[in-house]
Amino acid sequence: MWHRSVRCDNCLLVLPLRAGSIAWAVLIAAYSIAGGVFLLMKGQYLFFNFPEWQIYGGIGLGVASAAVITMFALSNRSYIWIRVAKFLWPFIIVISTVRAIIMIVELQRGKDKIAWECSNGGQLWTESAASGVSASGSLPSGFCVAGFSSLNVAFIVSLLVDIVCQVYMYFLTWRFSKRLEHYSNMKGPFHGGYYNA
Repeated sequence: MWHRSVRCDNCLLVLPLRAGSIAWAVLIAAYSIAGGVFLLMKGQYLFFNFPEWQIYGGIGLGVASAAVITMFALSNRSYIWIRVAKFLWPFIIVISTVRAIIMIVELQRGKDKIAWECSNGGQLWTESAASGVSASGSLPSGFCVAGFSSLNVAFIVSLLVDIVCQVYMYFLTWRFSKRLEHYSNMKGPFHGGYYNA
């Protein structure tokens, strides 16, 4: 029975629990920082209601912060910080889901403006520029070369993958917190079993 419960700790886990969770947190932090910084710097070329791109980028950096907290909690085997991370992830997932829906809708609404920007050398949409929105450089040419349909599909896929990654991060955090709880309640090896959180 003991050996069966230990094996069940790894049910549905694609990666080893602690090391895999740390690697997963690093992955989420890396792409969330990259996406957040991109939206803060170039989001005004894709989204046209100030300050929505700053909100989207800020949420991305918030996701990265949660991933970093989770990474350090896992590294230190800190029960308190694992509980903090386990508390944060459901809120992060809900906020990211709402953000993804709004971003997809707003991207569809702004497709004609994006097409205009591409047709005019990547310069900022005239109404955005007239309203005082600051812009550095121009719309990256890769977005125009790919075309809106490809850009739209890439955004949708990346946003959905992001949510799936976050849900799996929450699952890993939850499983590790259960291991720590189980470990803290142990008084010694049972039936010759060995436990390592």
